[in-house]
Amino acid sequence: MTGSSEARESRGVDQVAAGLVACLPALNRQLKQLIDRELPYPKLPERQLALLQYVAEHDGATVHMAADALRMMPNNVSALVTRLTEAGLLERHQDDADKRVAHLCVTALARQRIGEVEKIAAAQLAPALRHLTDGDLDALGSALGALGALSRRLRDESV
Repeated sequence: MTGSSEARESRGVDQVAAGLVACLPALNRQLKQLIDRELPYPKLPERQLALLQYVAEHDGATVHMAADALRMMPNNVSALVTRLTEAGLLERHQDDADKRVAHLCVTALARQRIGEVEKIAAAQLAPALRHLTDGDLDALGSALGALGALSRRLRDESV
C-alpha cells in the first residue's frame, strides 16, 4: 500500500471511529432512558446490571471470571452477587471439586426480566427505525455483523 492510500485509509478509520464514539453513547443513553420509563420495577444499579448481563451470557462463571471481565475487584463482585442473590436474580452453585469456588447462574426471574428489557428496547427502537429511509435501514442491517465483530474485538483486546 502506498503512503497516500495508507493516509486515506487511516483518515477513513479515524472518521468511522469518531462517528461511532459520538453516536453510540448517545444512542445507548437514549435507549436506556426509554427503557427506564417502561420498566414495571426499579432499575438495577449499573454494576449489578453489568454483572447480571455477564452471567446471563457466561452461565456458570465464577466471581473471579466476572471480576476480570468487568474489570472489578473480586470482593466488589462478591458483594454484588450477594445483593443479586438476595433479590432472587442470581444463584450460586458450589464447585464439586473446590468448595471455595461458586459458579453463578441467573435465575428464571432474571431471564424473564432480561427478556422484558429486550422486548421494551425493541419496541422503542422499531418506531424510530420505521422513519428511516430504506437505504438507512439497509445500511444499519448490514452494519450489525460488523458492529458485533467490533464489540467482540474490543472485549477480547481488553482482557
